[in-house]
Order: sequence, then C-alpha cells, then structure tokens
Amino acid sequence: MKALWVVLGVLGLIVVVALFGVSSYYGSKNQMVQKSADVDNAFSNIDVDLQRRADLIPNLVASVKGYANVEETILTNIANARAGLMTAQTPNEKLAANDRLSVALLPLMRMQENYPDLKSNDQFMRLEDELAGTENRIAVSRLRYNAAIKDYNVFIEQFPNSIWANFAGFKPKTEYYTADQGSKAAPKVDFSTPAPSSTPK
Repeated sequence: MKALWVVLGVLGLIVVVALFGVSSYYGSKNQMVQKSADVDNAFSNIDVDLQRRADLIPNLVASVKGYANVEETILTNIANARAGLMTAQTPNEKLAANDRLSVALLPLMRMQENYPDLKSNDQFMRLEDELAGTENRIAVSRLRYNAAIKDYNVFIEQFPNSIWANFAGFKPKTEYYTADQGSKAAPKVDFSTPAPSSTPK
C-alpha cells in the first residue's frame, strides 16, 4: 500500500511539473510573439515617415530649381539617394539609405544662404519644416525601434525563456539602427559663384 502511495505521489509530481512546464512554455511563447510584433510595429512607424520624407523630396527640388541654379551633380545625388531609399528592403538598409539621403540634401538646403528670395519663399520654407518634422519623428522612432529590439532580445535570453525560445524557434534580432558610415562625411558645398537674378524661373 505504501509503495502505491509513493508511485502515485511521484506521478502526481510529474504531472504538476509537466503542467508547470507547459504553462511556462506557452506563457513565454505568447510574450515572445508579442515582443516580436512590437519590433515589427516599431519599424513600420519608421517606414511610414521614410516614405513621407521621400514623397516630399521632388516638391522640394522643384521649389529650389525655381529660384536657384542647381548643379546637376546635386540633383543626381539626391535622385540616387532617394531611389536607394525606395528600393531598400531591410530596416538597416532603409535607415542607412535615409542617412545617405540626408547627406545628399545638404547642398540643396544650404542654398537658401545664397538666395534670399528662396529663404523667404513660403513653399520652400513649408517643405523644409515638413522635412525637419519628419526627420525628428524618424529619430524618435529609431530610438523606440532599438528599445523594442533590446526588450525582445533580453526577454528571449533570460532563463527559462532561453530554453523555450530555442524550442519555439525565436532567434535574437540583430538589426539595431546604427548610423551609416558614409553619412558621416558631409559633402563639400561651394556657392562661390554669383547668385543669379532672384526672379523665379
């Protein structure tokens, strides 16, 4: 009789441990799914603003061309950088392409220093404000994106989540945003040539 109780006790313990393990697994898995979705959502917010910024570029270029002689090299660099942003696929590629676009836009934005009428042009100033506002939103979203990745990675590396993550196929996410190396070198801008007539073309 005593042996029967021992067997039942062992079986009961096994059942309790099994139930605890199953509960822990599904609870952790659900949180991993949520945190992974949070990372995707954080990037989707960046993606919306990247698209909005890209859509503003043609209007900005047209606005500047109406008041200033823009070198073909500047326009080509902007067009290439914008195309790179539109064709980028991964979060890192898109954010790096956005950095390169910022660098390509610098000469265009600095033209207002040599063209007073451009600086006072309502359309140009509105577009410049919209671009600045969009870039600020992108910067905030970048921080949230990195924070979401860190939260996800820390969670799946903690015990016992690390066991369940490996079992369920959840891998660390490595696409943290880091500044594109090429964007750190700003292009040289030379506006030493005399400014043309300020009358719009």
